[in-house]
Amino acid sequence: MHLDPSAFAADSDLIHALEAHATPIDCHAECILFRQGDPPVGLYILKSGSARLLMNSAAGNPIISIAASAGSLLGLPGVVGDRPYTLSAIAHPGARVSFVARDHFLALMKSDPALTIKILQVLAAEVRSARQAIV
Repeated sequence: MHLDPSAFAADSDLIHALEAHATPIDCHAECILFRQGDPPVGLYILKSGSARLLMNSAAGNPIISIAASAGSLLGLPGVVGDRPYTLSAIAHPGARVSFVARDHFLALMKSDPALTIKILQVLAAEVRSARQAIV
């Protein structure tokens, strides 16, 4: 299954708004951002560099591996849906990543409806990409 990496990308206005509430993460070495099945504590902004999104079967066998590019929001479906992450995310060495805690993210979405629309656009792109990959 091949998902389009651009499906995870957000526009610069959304990233700028999220960055105001974000904390940088040190990714000098490979950095596990979250694991499949973890509770959704927040979302991650891949500002530069690269990362990989992975899904394993219940038996631990790899099912999906997706390259994420700069501008991607990682963990968004889990945070919005308040469900465990369905993928694992690993930032590659040298990637610039920021973390936005779930509470800060939700408060921002409630306070700015225009950003909520932008979030929905990213989620819709992820759904479209998944559906196209299935076909």
